[in-house]
Amino acid sequence: MTTPIALTIAGSDSSGGAGIQADLKTFAAFGVYGASVITALTAQNTQGVRGIHTVPAEFVTAQIDAVFSDLAVGAVKIGMVAQPASIDAIVAGLTRWAPKHVVLDPVMVATSGDRLLAREAIEALRKKLIPRASVITPNLPEAAALLDEPEAISEAAVENQGKRLLAMGCRAVLIKGGHGQGEESIDYLFDGNGTLALAAPRIATANTHGSGCSLSSAIAAGLAKGEDLETAVRDAKAWISAAIAAADSFSVGHGHGPIHHFHRYY
Repeated sequence: MTTPIALTIAGSDSSGGAGIQADLKTFAAFGVYGASVITALTAQNTQGVRGIHTVPAEFVTAQIDAVFSDLAVGAVKIGMVAQPASIDAIVAGLTRWAPKHVVLDPVMVATSGDRLLAREAIEALRKKLIPRASVITPNLPEAAALLDEPEAISEAAVENQGKRLLAMGCRAVLIKGGHGQGEESIDYLFDGNGTLALAAPRIATANTHGSGCSLSSAIAAGLAKGEDLETAVRDAKAWISAAIAAADSFSVGHGHGPIHHFHRYY
């Protein structure tokens, strides 16, 4: 039996709710073996980010090569990349090892509002990483930042931004609607076949720390198991909605608490 394996390339969250820690929990929740390449260490908790220590690019390279030279990676999730040198190391690694699926979550700002991506790295993200992605998963503010324009507030504006992000070279775009308004949280998937709207009830909770990281990791887990993109996105959307709905059963920290990755099990 082949073991499905997914790799996360992202930053570490010392409080365990987002980043590498959330990604590995998500992979485990989906029955996928998780490996990791750490791009940065963050000193953070549910209330905010207190410090960021960037991992040298050459060590990012060393981690990538160590994993791919031994493990049969079915899908890669990329989260916090921190700096331009890390992006160059990741792009070079993807070129060397050519993984079949790459899910890019363009992480720029934490749930707490703290910036996680150097401003000078945004252009490198646009030009170097996005064209390598099977799918990118920006939320509404991230989609606007990638296009350097105001946040979309209508369905037509979201569709316009989705198509323009698709034109940057990725194979698909999932714009997440969690930052929107209304009774439903609607995510929009754009690819060469058109647009797919995925709606779920909007959940009233402050405990959404790590939700974006976890959704992109859930998609990567599905792809690693051999699912097609639409199936992986639908499964990930259903799972993240349930994980957010169960978040208030936790009592973790004094700020934006984590989602419940293992709501299916306890």
